[in-house]
Amino acid sequence: MPDDAAARDAAEEASAFSHPPVDPDVTATYGDHPDQVIDFYTPREPDPEVPAPLVIVLHGGAWRAPYDRRHITPFADFLARRGFAVANVEYRRGATIPAQGGEGPVAGRWPDTFDDIAAALDALPALAREHLPRVDLRRTVITGHSAGGHLALWAAARHVLPADSPWRTDRPAPLRGVVALAPIADFTVAEKLNVCSGASRQLLGGEARFAERQPYADPAFLLPTGIATTLVQGRTDVIVPEAVAESYAEAAARAGEVVGLTLLEDVGHFPLIDPAADACAVVAEEIAQLAW
Repeated sequence: MPDDAAARDAAEEASAFSHPPVDPDVTATYGDHPDQVIDFYTPREPDPEVPAPLVIVLHGGAWRAPYDRRHITPFADFLARRGFAVANVEYRRGATIPAQGGEGPVAGRWPDTFDDIAAALDALPALAREHLPRVDLRRTVITGHSAGGHLALWAAARHVLPADSPWRTDRPAPLRGVVALAPIADFTVAEKLNVCSGASRQLLGGEARFAERQPYADPAFLLPTGIATTLVQGRTDVIVPEAVAESYAEAAARAGEVVGLTLLEDVGHFPLIDPAADACAVVAEEIAQLAW
């Protein structure tokens, strides 16, 4: 990438990661593995008259092991300070061994990553009732950043998975909507652009399994969902370029579904989850529009 784009991206990433992690009010488990946990944040100034909407947060990091939920806790706290109840979901990510054909850890685990998101979403209503006082589950919105944006779109599309999928549900998830932030939303385009060094290919088990597994995992194949969906995308994003979100929106239109696409000028990948950035306030407003 050009030097100025790289420098800007580095500065935005540094800002987003400069905030200290924010501990949750309570952590609950949805399985036996150490990564099968959900952090809950209660609204910082709850309205005693109105139960709070629930925002489910799925972190990014290319589904790779070094990136866990801690980096997105300032964003979760930001939403809690805006009056939302928040569930920050952890899930199993790729192994720490070097990825085949590249450097660094593998992106995701098949089928474990998807097993976890499905299990977490299924367990969340009961866990939220137990750990979040005065939460309004009728006003649940799911959001996720980057690889987490992919998982948010996927979680909202389980009812349109192939009939033989173990994750398929017989009805849509009880969600008011999805707000996907710079999501890896179309694997075909992501692979053409080598997004996150071929992360989506690794997630599906490599080139030999990619085409076979894509209909079970790629949000662009899982349309229409019938669930209100908005994508928020920085136009100068060099990590997950705008073309990925645009391709998903076009696929939705071909399927007869209107997907909102909010494009932010002079915004890259990380300001969307950076409480110090104006883009983060835009994200909170997009969530509020669906939640309320």
